[in-house]
Amino acid sequence: MGETDKHRELMAYLIAALKAHYARQPEVYVSGNNFVFWQEGNPGARISPDAYVVFGAGMRLRDSYMAWKEGGLLPGVVFEVTSRKTRREDVATKLPLYEQTLKTPEYFLFDPTGDYLRPRLQGYRLVEGQYVRLELVNDRLHSEQLGLDLVQDEEILRLFDPEKGEFLPNFLEQAHQVETAQEEIARLRAEIEMLKQKTVS
Repeated sequence: MGETDKHRELMAYLIAALKAHYARQPEVYVSGNNFVFWQEGNPGARISPDAYVVFGAGMRLRDSYMAWKEGGLLPGVVFEVTSRKTRREDVATKLPLYEQTLKTPEYFLFDPTGDYLRPRLQGYRLVEGQYVRLELVNDRLHSEQLGLDLVQDEEILRLFDPEKGEFLPNFLEQAHQVETAQEEIARLRAEIEMLKQKTVS
């Protein structure tokens, strides 16, 4: 897991927010911090992304992701939350692996502390078999695979849906939405009960 609360909460946000975003698309698998195996019979051929999305694999719980059991499908998008311990691996080891072996269409890195990456938000898109560095515009990058923007706000990274014009909610925001919905349901039930009583009387 992440080294600090910031790293852990960001990883949890990315996974939970994307799961909620794709809740009505059960063919999309969202996970993170588990092993992705890409070569049957070779347990060393594995990687553990902080968060990733596989299109077409289906959303169900797995102990690990084995590509040969999923029709050869591999992650379409990978996120790594960079820290002191992972900086070298994220850039020197994982980047070429995602580019050359897994051929991951999009790879994003974010450094919550801003100590290990310049700029702290970076993205790569696979073009003709090679990664092309994405240009950071107004502290955001666009993911073609997800149809979402990655927005940097100092040490926080948020996912933004440009079609809806809103951020994918975090845990607190989701809880507030649920509470608001429950209050609205209670209000409507009370109104219905009042109407029933008036009708009877």
